[in-house]
Amino acid sequence: MLDFLKNHPFAVAAHFEQSVVLTFAVPKEQVQYLIPECLQLDTYQDRYAFVAIAMVQTKGLRPKGLPQFMGNDFFLIGYRVFVKYINNKGKRLRGLYILKSETDKKKMELLGNIFTHYNYTTTDIAERTEGEHTHIKSIASDFEIDWQRLKEEDATIPAGSPFTEWADARRFSGPLPFTFTYNQPKKEVLIIEGVREKWKPQPIKINNFHIPFLEKLGLTDAKLASAFVVEDIPYYWKKGRIETWQG
Repeated sequence: MLDFLKNHPFAVAAHFEQSVVLTFAVPKEQVQYLIPECLQLDTYQDRYAFVAIAMVQTKGLRPKGLPQFMGNDFFLIGYRVFVKYINNKGKRLRGLYILKSETDKKKMELLGNIFTHYNYTTTDIAERTEGEHTHIKSIASDFEIDWQRLKEEDATIPAGSPFTEWADARRFSGPLPFTFTYNQPKKEVLIIEGVREKWKPQPIKINNFHIPFLEKLGLTDAKLASAFVVEDIPYYWKKGRIETWQG
């Protein structure tokens, strides 16, 4: 019964007030061990894989169909790998494989770990804006990011990025509609499809960041490839569906 509950048994809706995403390029050999056998890395130039950290302020998170006032507001931090999955109909699906999730409220940790496989933990998360700078920080997680908005004409790619221009980075800034979980003993792939009404990523400048989780993964050569923000996004996740991996 618990396994059934963790497989997204109902659709979930939320409003993304803001989502800040940092995408790191890593030599694909360093990332391969992080994903299950049913998935492939979504790579660039067949050299780089991508690990992204998304910081999302959600409003009205609830089972789809309930009014927004019955939902809950949470700050979420998700660590994900960009992947591809070839389904049993031969269609290639681009999406994400979740490594770890953090939230600012214990309620979200409890519910998230009942209804998903996303490994939620609760931590302190503080966000504040001072002038042009926005700071997101967690003392317990030793996590910190300082970012600022860019005018479209000032959009730049971080130094050291494998991308040469924003147009290249845009292909890896979503939306990546699918999220995958794998039950290895049963060879079952759980596919969750996300649906959004709009998605217009705007590049941002990262002034400073400290993300120890990347080091814990052993990603010693991770380079900031791109960073963007999206805002005011109506979003929902469909009920999860399962298929047996034929590989």
